[in-house]
Amino acid sequence: MHMAGQKKQTPRRTYSMGRRQQQLDAMRQRITEAALELHATLGPAQTSISAIAERAGVQRHTVYHHFPDMTSLMQACTEHGMRTTGIPDAASWVAIDEPTARLRHGLGELYAYYAANARLLGNVVRDQPLMVDVGGTEEFAEHMTGLFYALAAGWVDTPVTQRLRMAAIGHAMAFETWRSLTGNGLSDLEAREMMVGFVSTAGGSAGEPAVRT
Repeated sequence: MHMAGQKKQTPRRTYSMGRRQQQLDAMRQRITEAALELHATLGPAQTSISAIAERAGVQRHTVYHHFPDMTSLMQACTEHGMRTTGIPDAASWVAIDEPTARLRHGLGELYAYYAANARLLGNVVRDQPLMVDVGGTEEFAEHMTGLFYALAAGWVDTPVTQRLRMAAIGHAMAFETWRSLTGNGLSDLEAREMMVGFVSTAGGSAGEPAVRT
């Protein structure tokens, strides 16, 4: 009887521990979502732990319990943002063989992503110089690098024109480029087509550099 009683207790303990972990995970998610919302409205540099705690409906020490430093919080926000904001995936891009068609498709998705998240991304870009010592955004940077290499593949260039082409692709992909073009009256489609033309001619004509000194 004693052994039978022990066996009955084990599932209850396992269930209790599992439920406790679910509660902790839910609280961590709640804090992360509150922080990301504040990043979109105030910007990461202006988002304090007190403001996050108030938005999440918890105490400051609860925030610190889940995120002992700002780097861990930024990392969680970055991961959550990448899951929920619709950042493009390079897999669908690399399936397109022709470089110009791939560029057109990729920039179309990227500019739509920028348009849908303009306030958040604008705040992050604005505050980036103030957050260099914090870190936590490496996963986003790696993802964008992957997108860059997807668009950079397949062009036929000399070493000189390749350098120009890569610079042009990097410029076309930049959030600031999209914001400047659309801020000056272009639609996302018009901005995309302008940058497709810019990148396509960056290597020059007949193998010659597009820019002469």
